[in-house]
Amino acid sequence: MSDLAESSCEACRVDAPRLSAEELQNLLPQIPEWQVIEKDDVPQLQRQFTFRNFVDAMSFANKVAELAEAEDHHPAILVEWGKTTVTWWTHKIKGLHRNDVIMAARTDTL
Repeated sequence: MSDLAESSCEACRVDAPRLSAEELQNLLPQIPEWQVIEKDDVPQLQRQFTFRNFVDAMSFANKVAELAEAEDHHPAILVEWGKTTVTWWTHKIKGLHRNDVIMAARTDTL
């Protein structure tokens, strides 16, 4: 498990700082399978996980949901046959926070 996955999330406020481009570039090597995407001008972390079938993909999505609920930080989860796409970003700040990178690292451990 990476140090990042063992880090604690902090309660996020509307005025919480977004990750700077430099901070994000320093953290991305710890979650190499994740891509930074932009949707509606909001940077987000996204990764697609592949599975043998729909049931396994849904089972993984449920594990991500449990992880998210425990931290009160919720991603977008898309379940399709044989794959689950997880997208993390912080809604309150309309961007990326360190919490998003932590949750991506924790998702990788599932």
